Amino acid sequence: MTDEIPEISVQELAEKIKKDEKFTLLDVREQWELSYAHITDERVVALPMSLIARHYKDAFSEELLNLQTEIIVMCHHGVRSANVTGWMRQNGWLNVYSLAGGIAAYADEIDSSVGTY
Repeated sequence: MTDEIPEISVQELAEKIKKDEKFTLLDVREQWELSYAHITDERVVALPMSLIARHYKDAFSEELLNLQTEIIVMCHHGVRSANVTGWMRQNGWLNVYSLAGGIAAYADEIDSSVGTY
């Protein structure tokens, strides 16, 4: 892919959460990872990258299939979220961003209570 992957910083995410903005935080980590570190928020949707790889768009809920929905994709360090963000952008989603540094950066810079691994 030649296009740059749009990212959002952990500081920007924290501000969006604080302001109670409308968006979806799509956590693409695997199920086993969620017990080690997670952000507790009603906007978090866990959808492992392995399911997306197997089922593509069929893995997504109706809300996530709305190409206008603002979606911030999160993983452990930002690699998987960048891959998913790029794939979603190539498939028509308009407001999708990868969380730079992933949940590890969020735990390190914003809220250590989310956990680390």
